[in-house]
Amino acid sequence: MYILDEPSIGLHSRDTEKLIKVLKKLRDLGNTVIVVEHDEDIIRVADHIIDIGPEAGSFGGELVAEGNFEQILKSDSLTANYLNGSLRIDVPPKRRAKKKFIEIKGAREHNLQNVDVQIPLNALSVITGVSGSGKSTLIRDILYPALQRIIHKYGEKAGRFTEISGDLETLQNVEFINQNPIGRSSRSNPVTYIKAYDEIRGLFTDQKLSQVRGYKAKHFSFNVDGGRCDACKGEGEVTIEMQFMADVHIECETCKGKRFKKEILEIEFHGRNINDILETTVDEAILFFEEKKQKRIVQKLKPLQDVGLGYVQLGQASSTLSGGEAQRIKLASFLVKGSNSDKTLFIFDEPTTGLHFHDIKKLLDSFNALIGKGHSIVVIEHNMELIKCADYIIDLGPEGGKHGGQVIGQGLPEELVLNEKSYTGKYLKEKLEI
Repeated sequence: MYILDEPSIGLHSRDTEKLIKVLKKLRDLGNTVIVVEHDEDIIRVADHIIDIGPEAGSFGGELVAEGNFEQILKSDSLTANYLNGSLRIDVPPKRRAKKKFIEIKGAREHNLQNVDVQIPLNALSVITGVSGSGKSTLIRDILYPALQRIIHKYGEKAGRFTEISGDLETLQNVEFINQNPIGRSSRSNPVTYIKAYDEIRGLFTDQKLSQVRGYKAKHFSFNVDGGRCDACKGEGEVTIEMQFMADVHIECETCKGKRFKKEILEIEFHGRNINDILETTVDEAILFFEEKKQKRIVQKLKPLQDVGLGYVQLGQASSTLSGGEAQRIKLASFLVKGSNSDKTLFIFDEPTTGLHFHDIKKLLDSFNALIGKGHSIVVIEHNMELIKCADYIIDLGPEGGKHGGQVIGQGLPEELVLNEKSYTGKYLKEKLEI
């Protein structure tokens, strides 16, 4: 039995076709192949599909559909609705005009073959190409460090290129949004990262019993002494170090995993203490705070919902979040800042990793919100559902490694599909229905 967890991650549609042939060959040799996957092409060729839902997190965990592809199409699950066309990620009716741009000339790091590219600003630009074609080298190793040095006067040395020019003065910041954890401590969580916890602590500080006892905002923090459990230091668990073995983590006997002192948990807001709030999901918390007319807290939490993280608990330890979830929390933190923040070029490396169609739609809505606030977005991506929504595409190839590193085409998606040399254009054509 072979079990594969999202084997299509990082693969171009052409490479996914090759993967499907390998999986079928394994099956035909008498093996059992189980794949956890979001890729439409792999779902379509499966002999048997098990669809879990209906939503994610506490709103999921149920079997919503099961059977072959034709049987799944007749069900009413989110997956089925996207596969049968009842729901869809629409192609934008109009692409954003390219008015301002950055131009890189003579990019020749690793396998890049002295290429020139233009990247529009205040738009969604997508860098495409088969695996190993030079996408990450162009963006992560050249564009990002070069802009860091121009804007912030510091940063790693950029890969080899001749010149970077264009409307650079319109940018005040550049951010590379990767899938690294948002924090290493179990005390780090989504609500602290997006600064919504400050508002929640202030709310509990304002409660009558809290004022009588003289509690301040710090008493509702598990990062400093005051209100946090003294036994576990706000971790909710105690670590027992084991010699020559992995450490053992057990629930704190003093606070029973609730991380705060007993007297702090006596402070309640409409029947809920601080631990109750941290254990609610984002969706549940938004409903609760809306009912209680706490608009500022709702405003801070809404971006987490907008990027498809409504199922995540407010106090969920960052160490339990996937790379894709961490990346979307970072995105949400910028949505919280709104249009007042510096005009920024955001760079995302495969943000659709591990995402369902429905989550990709929410991700695109978030991208559009950022662009609407005057920011620019560059995405390295293989997912055709996102690529078809780009304002501008730079396609590298034709192959990977020494046979790649060339610009196969750059322009509108509708222009790329006419390029016979582009593997991306071939698969994109089906999505644009041209």
